[in-house]
This record gives sequence, structure tokens and C-alpha cells, in this order.
Amino acid sequence: MSETIVIATRASALALWQAYYIQAKIETHFPQIRVNLNPITSNGDKILDKPLALIGGKGHFTKELEDAMLCGEAHLAVHSLKDVPTYIPERLELAAITKREDQSDVFLSHTYKTLESLPYGAVIGTTSLRRRMQLLKQRPDLKVKDLRGNVNTRLRKLAEGEYDAIVLAFIGLHRLDLLKEIPFVQKLDFMIPPMGQAALGIEILSDNERLQEIARFLNDEESYLCSTLERDFIAKIGAGCSAPVAVNATINKETVEICAMLGFPNGTNILEAKLTAKRESSHTLGVELAQIMISRGALEILQKAEAIAFKDEMPERI
Repeated sequence: MSETIVIATRASALALWQAYYIQAKIETHFPQIRVNLNPITSNGDKILDKPLALIGGKGHFTKELEDAMLCGEAHLAVHSLKDVPTYIPERLELAAITKREDQSDVFLSHTYKTLESLPYGAVIGTTSLRRRMQLLKQRPDLKVKDLRGNVNTRLRKLAEGEYDAIVLAFIGLHRLDLLKEIPFVQKLDFMIPPMGQAALGIEILSDNERLQEIARFLNDEESYLCSTLERDFIAKIGAGCSAPVAVNATINKETVEICAMLGFPNGTNILEAKLTAKRESSHTLGVELAQIMISRGALEILQKAEAIAFKDEMPERI
């Protein structure tokens, strides 16, 4: 007897790639299950005239998908994990995290080979306060300009000369096979990624045993551990998805390391820290790292960072 499972997904090209990827994995492993997609335009996909960091609130890319599950229009949702707030609504559960792939941020340009070769005062595009902070820490002379839209829109703006260079996540470009379109590509190894980058979060209705079984199959234990530590850090420090915060946990044999950076979006007032532990005793590392950074003034830095973010776009808040 066949079963039908409906996946809620954002309607962007990358989100659909991710949903089709999960659809194929489920249907291959569970041949009696047919998986359908329910593409939804999220609030974050609709608001393209200002940075999300200025809008306030959380879940700009997840709320509509969660609402679809709660009202019976979908059984599970496939998210880019970095977009999933640390608060999950009642009756839902972040039940699986897929194996993480390359977490790199990449420099893209049609004119300049590397970040280092950009001329003084060059215009570089990103909306991420995390990227802005780390770029300006390296190159305080650069002019960072807001960059919204889906991946193809951002690449078109680069090709049309609105920017000397832009910075995007490697994984999205790789999945959509778009890297070959860009003359100059440089992985920015100095950049610490955001919580959850390059992994998919599988959110399900929590009272469904069949969905729990599917989630167990999709879950990658190491990615789940690392991402959970990162999410614990973000939750403890109270940072939203748009804050100038970078955090990354990694596993090397039986040692777990978590490092974090936060500061002002202009690359100043940077606070960095890291912790390591044996894997069997690592479950509190995210909270511990947050407590260390809070004791060093992290909350005050983030409060001031929010006040000065995108000051060119919002002078009334300065």
C-alpha cells in the first residue's frame, strides 16, 4: 500500500533543488512512499527592498512552511539550516540534519581575481552582517553594498557591473552548477561560517512515528552534533539569523572544537573565542562558549552592532 508525504519548501531554485534531493532520498529508501512538493513563497523571499536585519523578527524563510505543516498542507519541511531559528513552534520538531558539505564563503568577480586584488574603495556585495564584519576586518577600505534577491538575481547584478565583487555561499552555487559562469572564484578560508551553513534541516510534525522514521534515515549524527552546538550558542547569546555572528563546530577524530566571532558590522570591536572537548563530553560546548563571550561583553557588542547596522540605509537610527 503506497503512502504520500508532502514536503513544504521555499519556491526558489536552490530550495527546490534541496527539496528534490530529499524527495529522491526518501523515495529510494522507502519505495512505498510517494513524495510530493508544496512550493511556498516565504516572507523573506517577498521582502527584497531592504536587508532582513532591518525588518526585525525571526523565521523570515521558515514561518510559512511551518504554517503549512500545522494546518495539514505538508508533513515535513526542508530548510537551509542556517535559516532556521533556534525556537521551534509547538507540535513541530527539527528532527534531522543532513550531512554537511563545503561551508565556504566564496568571492566572485568578473574583473578581479581575488579579494586581495580589489582596488582601494571597491564595491563588494553582501547583505550578511556576518560577512560584512569579516570582510571589513580584512579590508576596511572596501565599500560594502547591500545585495538581495535569489542566487541568479545576485549573479546578474554582478555581471551587470553593480558590484566589483560579491560574496555568496559556495554550496548553493555548486548545487545549481553556477560556478562555471563566473570568471574569478576564490574561497575565503579566513571566514567563519554561520550556524548551520551547508546542511539541510528537516522539520517534521513531532507526533508522527512514520516521519520520525524518515528523519532518522536522513539524519547525519556528526552534522547533527556540530549544528546543535552552534544552535545552542546562538540561542544562549540571543542572536538572530541576521546578527553579525559567526560560529562553527567541527569534529576531528574524537575531539570537538567550536569557535565563534562577533563584532560590529564595520569590522571593529571583534570578539573571538573557541573551546575544545572530547566528543563524549562535548554536549555543553555551545552554551559554555556563549557564556565565555557574554562574560567578555558579547551582549553589549551585539546591542550596539544592531544600532549601527546598515547606517547608510537607516540614518534615523544613528
